[in-house]
Amino acid sequence: MTATPPVTNPPGPAAPASTAPRAPEARTGRVVAVLMMVGSGLSTQVGASVGALAFPVVGPVGVVAVRQWVAGVVLVAVGRPRFRALTGKQWRLVLGLAAVFAVMNLSLYTSIDRVGLGLAVTLEFLGPLAVALLGSRRLIDLVCALAVAPAVVLLTRPQATTDYLGIGLGLVAALCWASYILLNRRIGRELPGVQGVGAAAAVSGLAYVPIGLIVLWHHPPTPATLGYAVAAGVLSSAVPFLVDLLSLRRVPAQFFGVFMSVNPVLAALVGLLVLDQRLAPLDWLAITAIVTANAVAIAQPRPPVAV
Repeated sequence: MTATPPVTNPPGPAAPASTAPRAPEARTGRVVAVLMMVGSGLSTQVGASVGALAFPVVGPVGVVAVRQWVAGVVLVAVGRPRFRALTGKQWRLVLGLAAVFAVMNLSLYTSIDRVGLGLAVTLEFLGPLAVALLGSRRLIDLVCALAVAPAVVLLTRPQATTDYLGIGLGLVAALCWASYILLNRRIGRELPGVQGVGAAAAVSGLAYVPIGLIVLWHHPPTPATLGYAVAAGVLSSAVPFLVDLLSLRRVPAQFFGVFMSVNPVLAALVGLLVLDQRLAPLDWLAITAIVTANAVAIAQPRPPVAV
């Protein structure tokens, strides 16, 4: 990111005049950021749904391998990590984050294959919600937790068609996302910018090279299938990452976090429109409760964390 040059105000009565013209610019910037965040969320979910179109040929593992390769190339180009300069401690964090990337995407895409896009993404979003709620003693967080519990029960309720493995993999993806948040905080203090994320994406992409080659060798992709997998990597990794970086220049991180909690709703809508995956009314109620709890938990101000 480029640094914004400091703005100096003239002394005395002239100072208010210099700040007035900035209000419309701030409003415009926020509107642009909201549109960008909507686009980012839609890109992520459309990418996942397009990737799902390749499942019958190469399976979730093949799609995830291609996605990891695309993400690795993009994040290395953006983060420009200096691999030779990494210390032992930094390498341990990078390897941990790379493992999280690898498991999170594989578990999520396999869950999507088994239970559908809307349910899988909603279960995955329990990860950041858990990070926001755990360890808190505030009443509002207790209320959020109490609201989420029955919603999760609704989503995972036993039915004749319930796929418990798919639900379990969605919860594994949630655990990985929570781990990503906690690891990313640590790695952000150790490495400047997005070097740590770029290095982890590169390692994860390299780890998927033999796996992906074996899968693609035994299940040769058609040109359309390969295009779906590449599109999933671009739409679900490259585009959201770059757009989110630009959005965070225009809005506070807290506002960004609240707004992005709408992703499960977008996933359910995209799953319906692209993959014809229909959810029951109770599922929509549960998704709404989880999204609302997530937004409320993130929106509430918290005391600063000592580092």
